[in-house]
Formats: sequence, structure tokens, C-alpha cells
Amino acid sequence: MKKTSLILLASAVSMAQTALGAAPIRALIIDGQNNHDWRHTTPVLKKILEDTGLFQVEVLTTPPKGGDFSGFRPEFSKFQVVISNYNEFPDGSKWPDEVKSAFETYMRNGGGFVSYHAADNAFPDWPAYNLMIGIGGWMGRDEKSGPYWYFRDGKLVADRSAGSAGNHGARTPFQVVVRNSQHPVTKGLPVKWMHAADELYSKMRGPGENMDVLATAWSDPANRGTGHDEPMLMALSFGKGRIFHTTLGDNPEPMKCVGFITTLARGAEWAATGKVTQKAPPDFPGPDQVSTR
Repeated sequence: MKKTSLILLASAVSMAQTALGAAPIRALIIDGQNNHDWRHTTPVLKKILEDTGLFQVEVLTTPPKGGDFSGFRPEFSKFQVVISNYNEFPDGSKWPDEVKSAFETYMRNGGGFVSYHAADNAFPDWPAYNLMIGIGGWMGRDEKSGPYWYFRDGKLVADRSAGSAGNHGARTPFQVVVRNSQHPVTKGLPVKWMHAADELYSKMRGPGENMDVLATAWSDPANRGTGHDEPMLMALSFGKGRIFHTTLGDNPEPMKCVGFITTLARGAEWAATGKVTQKAPPDFPGPDQVSTR
């Protein structure tokens, strides 16, 4: 009888562990305003996450510019990670103060956040948000917003020169260089890989606190670039919360890049759980060749 009880107990424990392991990561994508094509990029973000088999994704679309935000009250605590595909560029609607406060509380208490591409244009006057994303561009950002951040001679530089923030040239393929190969998001990925034709953000400014630059790309002066290695992927913290910031993915075409797909999914898993269980796929791009799906 005792042996049977132990077997039943072991079976119950195994079943509980299996159930826990199978529980999806609850993710929320927020869109609704953006100077980019959120109507077509949000479905791509959703599919990338769901295709991993790890995420259960909901989408919350805000009211349009000038719309009534009185009913916009996201239940952040229901989700392990929030992905922003939102910015009010150039003259859209800012989130109500109540929503901002709730999001700050969510993050301080251990929430997860992914800032996707132009989400780092948003909310230049929201101090906590700029701490979360580390660096941002456009929307009136200048030296008061923080230094320019870039790599030079293999080291992260905080350039306090005066000037506006945010720049990119024409869309072109470019090589991404991993700067921290020990972080869960980038561990096991090639040190150098080619990204599909995309906007390469440069001249990004911000507080840069608690910011780990995971990967950079060289901003070519021949394409209106800075001549610096600019941050592309970042990991940050805010209170107990984790943030993955990717500047990649201007539109659905570069979002087909296996490098984008992989780092977005791994970044979202890390932001939600603090770890990454996804392996680098066999079709991940190498240093000289773009790989798309």
C-alpha cells in the first residue's frame, strides 16, 4: 500500500510538473497608433510568438488619434509580457496618466516588456518609460533626453554632444554583431549575422541606465549613417521587471529575417520568465548571407 501511494504521488507530481511546463506565457501586444504600419506588423509579431508554441497572445488596440481613452485600461497584471507596437508620432494620443502609473507598477513588480522598433519613438516626456527603453529617437528628443549611445573600439560610449535624436538611412541589409554572447537572448547565436533590408536606427539618446547592449550594427556614412556601431538589441531592467528592446523590424519584409524572428521570440521569453529555452534554429543567418522565412 505504501509503495502504491508513493507511485501515485510521484505520478501526480509528474503530471503537475508537465502541466506547469505546458502553461503558455501570456503576452499582450498593444497597438493602435504608430507612424509605421501596425495593422500589418502586429499580426506578424503575434504569429512569431505563437509559432514557438510557448505564448498565448492577445492584442489590444487603442482608440485612434483623438479618440476617447477613458475606457483604455489594460489589465497588465494578467500578462507576463507586454509587447509595444505603439507610438504617438508625431501628434497622436498619449496614454492616460492612470495607465502610465499602472504600467510602471506592473514593471516594478516584475513584469516583462518588449519595445519593438518604433515603440522607442514613443513618450519622450515619460521619464519611467525612457528608463525602460534606455534609448529612444525623434519626438523632440535632444541632449536633455540623455547622451547618444554607441560602440567605439569595442566599448559602449555615452556621447553628450548636443543635437537631436533619431536617424536612419535607406533600407538595406546589414550585419549585426553580438556584443554579449552570454546573455540568454543571444547565447548560442552566431557572433555576426546578416539582417534583411531594414531601417538601421542611429543617433539614439536616453538615460541608458541598467542597459546591456546585446548587439550592434555599423551605421554607414554612405547611407546617411553616423560611422558608429549603433545599438540594435538591448536588455534592461526597471525595478524587478525585464525589458527586451529591439530596433529591428520596420515592416513585414525584414520581419521575415530568421535573425529577427529568433531574437524577438527569445527576447520576449526572457522578458517574461528570465530565461530562454529556445534553441538557435538551423537556418539562422551567418555573417554574409541573409536568411528569411
